[in-house]
Amino acid sequence: MSLKNKIKSLFTFEEEEYEYYEEESVEPEPSPEELQRNTDPQNVVRLESVKSTSKVVLCEPKDYESAQEIADNLKNRRAVVINLQRTDHHQAKRIVDFLSGTVYAIGGNIQKLGQHTFLCAPDNVDVSGSISELVDEDLK
Repeated sequence: MSLKNKIKSLFTFEEEEYEYYEEESVEPEPSPEELQRNTDPQNVVRLESVKSTSKVVLCEPKDYESAQEIADNLKNRRAVVINLQRTDHHQAKRIVDFLSGTVYAIGGNIQKLGQHTFLCAPDNVDVSGSISELVDEDLK
């Protein structure tokens, strides 16, 4: 053997000395649920699943005890229109004070729509615009 071949054999590997094995990975078959999840993109929402959940509740409380029912509607993310025409002035003031605190706590807003009418809206309802109070001096 020549010196050249000896040096070459030191730096090269002979293929006969090494055996190569390829491992085959066995993947379990996906279940039908996984197949369905893989075919439906995660960011697509079906229109059938989207329902209108916004509701407006009309209330005409007679006394202060009705304020808790109105507050429960606000906590359930429903806008409430309150007509206080048939409520005693003192009771109406207490109701508006209680509902103002409730609306503040849930991050909503309260607006006066008329002389005895209020709109209480939770944070998921956007209220735009305002209603100006009419002042007729001819009627006074």
